[in-house]
Amino acid sequence: MIDVRVNWFDEIDSTNSQAHRCRHEASDFTVWAAEFQTAGRGQRGNTWESAVGENLTFSILFKPSNFLATRQFELSQVVALGVVDYLSTHDIEAKIKWPNDIYVGDKKICGILIENIVSGATLSVCIAGIGLNLNQTIFLSDAPNPTSLLIELGRQSGQLDPRHELAPLLQCIADIYFPLTDPTVSDPVRASHPTLEERYLSHLYRLDELHTYIDLTTGETFRGYIRGIEKNACLRIETETGTIKSFAFKELKYIISQ
Repeated sequence: MIDVRVNWFDEIDSTNSQAHRCRHEASDFTVWAAEFQTAGRGQRGNTWESAVGENLTFSILFKPSNFLATRQFELSQVVALGVVDYLSTHDIEAKIKWPNDIYVGDKKICGILIENIVSGATLSVCIAGIGLNLNQTIFLSDAPNPTSLLIELGRQSGQLDPRHELAPLLQCIADIYFPLTDPTVSDPVRASHPTLEERYLSHLYRLDELHTYIDLTTGETFRGYIRGIEKNACLRIETETGTIKSFAFKELKYIISQ
């Protein structure tokens, strides 16, 4: 098991904000976790709904050495795959909705907010904020299709302990992160395992399935197949007519039945 410094708070504005405040003196893979965030943040500037003490809300500070900025999407993949691996230990099959939301079926169980700081050609800091729904069964916000681990497990024996569940989740993320960023791990060893991109694609939500989307750059509604990820981390979709479209973050809306 990894030895991780976890800074727990009963209440804080945002674990991502705390990671930013401490980023200079904190070491690689330092973690901040909170029972409740008064200003928890999600993607697209949204707030993150989480009932007090019921879920896992935490941030990881990554400070990889000599990590090229062009590879920054790899850290997003690392965190998303780590969450998927953790959920599999509970026999929950999860998918990654590009770029890094975690879904069980058509329901969102986890949101991930990635914030990067680049220095020249290298990535100096990556902060990954993770909000994983553990025990919450009633959701008051208008967030579409939320679910939780408790709901998916159908547990009758009581709630999961967030502090207990954090350790195995961090281990799943660390098991992917450290081999990726460790210069002593040889290329032949890496070559003997599926690549990060291959693993990511194997868990990609709606891969090669026909679904409806909205192009937010034009307002056009269209149907198409997700075919993969471009080198610049954009999502590649083939429309019904065979046209290939590439979408950056915030340029595409998924249409999901509620």
